[in-house]
Formats: sequence, structure tokens, C-alpha cells
Amino acid sequence: MPEILFEPLHSDVTPPLRATAHSAGYDVSAYLTQRTVRVFVDGVMSQRAVELRDGTAVLVLHAGERALVPLGFKARLPVGIEAQVRPRSGTSLKTDIVIANAPGTIDADYPDEWCVPVRHGGTRDLVITHGERIAQMVLARHEVLDFTIGVVMPTTDRAGGFGSTGR
Repeated sequence: MPEILFEPLHSDVTPPLRATAHSAGYDVSAYLTQRTVRVFVDGVMSQRAVELRDGTAVLVLHAGERALVPLGFKARLPVGIEAQVRPRSGTSLKTDIVIANAPGTIDADYPDEWCVPVRHGGTRDLVITHGERIAQMVLARHEVLDFTIGVVMPTTDRAGGFGSTGR
């Protein structure tokens, strides 16, 4: 059985976990202690210092801001496997966190710290807390195929573009 090589970047980071034996997704948590986070406003990136509130590191996002929330680890996936990063159902209902490109793909050869691209979808400040489960990752097999130049002929009567079967 293939395995995922996990490299914690801090001594208190643990691998993502599934909530139950039948959960498809592995929960991933924000790692915010003693760092800055890349925040994007109108497409311009800046580094924002994490704040301390009651001794806990938090990232504060204002309405419409986006950020790459770090997870505190690197991982190497087996060839032929991708990690799809998507919302956790409870988080998306209870907060204004939007996973900016859901599902996002992490490829097997990605070498850097894993992050989750989030967007603040509400109107009041959004506070993301260190250790908060902000997204889930689902593993998926994929195929890599070559393209061949040629003419694509209809194989059914489904010509007509998107929605062509909704007559």
C-alpha cells in the first residue's frame, strides 16, 4: 500500500486525520504560531503578522480578503495520487471561510509547505485560530495521458454544446 511521506515543520504538528473510519476526507488545521501569513487584497499580496489573543495565535481577515493559510507541514504524495483540498461542511456552514479554488489540487511533486487558499466571504472580520480545522483533503487517483492530434467526430447525437441533452 502506498504511503504519504509527512514532514512536520514544527515539533507540535501532527499528520491530517480522518474524523471517523469511514470519512473520505482528512481534516487539515491552520498552523499560525509565530509567523506571518500571505494575504491578498485586490490581487496584491502582503505579509500579515498573526495576532495573539488570550495567548492564542489568530489570523484576522477583513471582508473580501484572501489568504494562504499555512498548515505547518510538507508532504510527498505517491505518483498518480493528488490531494483535493475542499471545504469541511460544518466549517462552511458556521463561518465565512470560503476555500478559494475548491477543490484545489496538491500534486505529488509539490515540494513546499502545504497551505489552504481561503477567502473571507462575510462582512465582519473573520478570525482563524491556530489549530482550527479549516478544510479537508481527499485523496484521488488520476491518469496521465498523451494528446494526439486528429479530428474529433461525433459519436452520439449530443452535438450542440453544454445543456444539449436538456431538450
